[in-house]
Amino acid sequence: MKILFIYPNPLNSSNSPSNKILKIFLNDPLSTFEALGNVTPKEHSVDIIDERLEKINFEDDYDLIGISAMTNQAPRAYAIADEFIKRGKKVALGGWHPSAMPEEAMQHANAIVIGEGEELWPQLLIDVERGKLKQIYRQDKPIDFSTIPITRNRKTKRSFIMAMPIEATRGCPQGCNFCAITNNPGYRIFHSKPVERVIEEIRSISQKYLLFNDASLTIDIEYTKKLFRKMKKLNKKFYCFGNSNVLLKDEELLKLAYEAGCISWSIGFDSVSQESINSIGKRSNLVDEYKSAINKIHDFGMNVEGSFMFGFDSDTLDIFDDTLDFICSSEIDSAAFHILTPFPGTPLFNMLNKQNRILTRDWSKYDCTNVVFKLKNINAEDLKKGIKKIYKDFYSPLNVLKINMRNLTKGFYPLYISMSHSLQVIKKVNF
Repeated sequence: MKILFIYPNPLNSSNSPSNKILKIFLNDPLSTFEALGNVTPKEHSVDIIDERLEKINFEDDYDLIGISAMTNQAPRAYAIADEFIKRGKKVALGGWHPSAMPEEAMQHANAIVIGEGEELWPQLLIDVERGKLKQIYRQDKPIDFSTIPITRNRKTKRSFIMAMPIEATRGCPQGCNFCAITNNPGYRIFHSKPVERVIEEIRSISQKYLLFNDASLTIDIEYTKKLFRKMKKLNKKFYCFGNSNVLLKDEELLKLAYEAGCISWSIGFDSVSQESINSIGKRSNLVDEYKSAINKIHDFGMNVEGSFMFGFDSDTLDIFDDTLDFICSSEIDSAAFHILTPFPGTPLFNMLNKQNRILTRDWSKYDCTNVVFKLKNINAEDLKKGIKKIYKDFYSPLNVLKINMRNLTKGFYPLYISMSHSLQVIKKVNF
């Protein structure tokens, strides 16, 4: 069979500062298709289209179309699927949104893949060939990574700062009520690849700069320490996600991370208001410990990238100045600011829906740059103005200079990444 994987371009590609920052810092998401292509039998051919970079030719002759969609991509994904089905093609939809909203997604596809796809995809292909395609393929338990082939010799056309994504673990048991990862089917259960397999895949990557896609490398600390010990001689540089409470208390982990090539930890601080943190059930975040955690990471020669959200019920207009004061005084190296978004399938969405506070089900607006629910203490216009202002103030030329001067002592890579990120933010964000 001829198979086409498609990564849809969202219909409403926002020009807001938050969305532009995401485009700069986030990795290429096509690793999902690399994983599925890796478990596709060799007798089939696989093509991948990233619609952000190239157009879809609906006249091309394919036997099966696979489309993966986040929530803000769903309208475009459905439109693409409808067009192919109209032309008699078989379409399978998967990803975060179809997994959260399978009944909706089934109206636009021949098959829906719910949850992890590596074990389901080969069976789906067999069913297509036999003419027995099912409507729903559901992964009921975490996949066994030891049975999945290693992805080798991955290549990239990214610039230096666009890291090659890699994954060592999957899932997150935290259960934060806003998070699409921990509330997606099957992703509450944390599971990991054998360390030796991760090392083998890293060795096959020519790119020097990596991003660990894992929700957090501080969930199973002993696993991560073993991984970092094995990475010491690989001569790679990487950044990864972690929780501030663990990083504050485990110096051995930080030492091993630095020796393994870690440049920066990306941390979801989410808010400088403990009341807001408590409202989302994020047990790992204690606001009073934030600065100590940042200082500790800096002591070991690594940067800190912080992520913050606005729009919590306890937020008032003071939250923007409070956040700016914190990120400047704590000497965070880079920061991204988002609007709290209740993704379908999360407890936050269900709660706001019961309270009749969901303003729109236009999924293209669910990109963390639009207000999609009724706020309590801030209006939507003031929220967007506050985020734009905090971007402008944090990425002011003077503050960027201060950040880069601090990074002079950390070595080439932290300084280079800090400078590159800052310069691209200043260039791409229209202040």
